[in-house]
Amino acid sequence: MLQFISFGSGSSGNSCLLFTENEGLLIDAGIGVRTLRKHLREYGIPLSKINNILITHDHADHVMSVGSLSRDFQLPVYTTEKVHKGIYGNWCVKHKIAQSLQKVIEKGQTFRLGDFEITPFEVPHDSTDNVGYKIVAQGVCFCLMTDIGIITDEIKTVIAEAQYLVIEANHDEEMLKNGPYSQHLKGRILGPRGHLSNTDCGKAIAENATSKLKHAWLCHLSDENNHPELAKKTVEQVLQSYGIIAGVDFSLDILKRKTPTGIYELKP
Repeated sequence: MLQFISFGSGSSGNSCLLFTENEGLLIDAGIGVRTLRKHLREYGIPLSKINNILITHDHADHVMSVGSLSRDFQLPVYTTEKVHKGIYGNWCVKHKIAQSLQKVIEKGQTFRLGDFEITPFEVPHDSTDNVGYKIVAQGVCFCLMTDIGIITDEIKTVIAEAQYLVIEANHDEEMLKNGPYSQHLKGRILGPRGHLSNTDCGKAIAENATSKLKHAWLCHLSDENNHPELAKKTVEQVLQSYGIIAGVDFSLDILKRKTPTGIYELKP
């Protein structure tokens, strides 16, 4: 059985675990090691379940603890060469990843880690580099994409392949435009290397997902420019305008900012 749990999603820290009965992949390491261990204990998941770490990009809320985790538990870290360089230069990462544990991947090049077949793909964002992951295991296609400036043709293809999808719904555009952020920061968030709005997230799902999609989770919600009920309602309304009913055609949930989701079973 393939299972999924998110430990946190947003600017406070991002990390989730995809695991089978044999092994697990930690995707991003933006929460503290003690917090991660506490959550694992609470859900009865042994730390030994984590065998490898995948990193999307080098911003602190995705990599803060990656060096400590890798060092303390001898975990290989997989990401692009540019992201590895970005992590090394990030002052928030106090413990650097040992060179022997730095594993370089290429966008569009599928590789296998045990039960998992993994394909990294380009995601536009103003980090050193940014990738999403399409992961196939036990007959299930799970796709994760976060910190998305714009929806590219490649991202559209990935959404169309997903049975289970984690996708960014960062902000409500009106809240952002009328909020306290500087014009420069607003422009960055709204730009082609910024973050995806609730409305654009809904359109991306509505226009590209297929009948294969069983469950979608909205991730990386802004604390200042969004809230969970608004994000879900907006996406639901966009879907409905395309004749798609969330909760009927597929399940739709929010990944919480600072608390675990509980464990989801991902069935073929």
